[in-house]
Amino acid sequence: MRVIALSALRDFWARPEHASSGEPLRAWYQEVSQAQWQQPADIKADYGSASILKNRRVVFNIKGNDYRLIVAIAYRAQFVYVKFIGTHAEYDKVDAAVVDQFKGV
Repeated sequence: MRVIALSALRDFWARPEHASSGEPLRAWYQEVSQAQWQQPADIKADYGSASILKNRRVVFNIKGNDYRLIVAIAYRAQFVYVKFIGTHAEYDKVDAAVVDQFKGV
């Protein structure tokens, strides 16, 4: 899979208040970059705690659920689009099915 908006993840972990997300997000990126998901079941096989949503959205728990990462997946094209990264509290304030934190970035 090709992860689109890696820069958004880098910007997030570079912030001092989110420094603890750096290692887990880099590990997630490396794992996903090697994946070849064809359907939601493939994601669940790799990430049992991932939540599969409508609109090809998936929510990943990062660093023991301290952070939430929402992506949209284009299975045929093999793209993963980062839509949101934030703390669990920030995640609770968004609609995961439609949020696009990085639109226009």
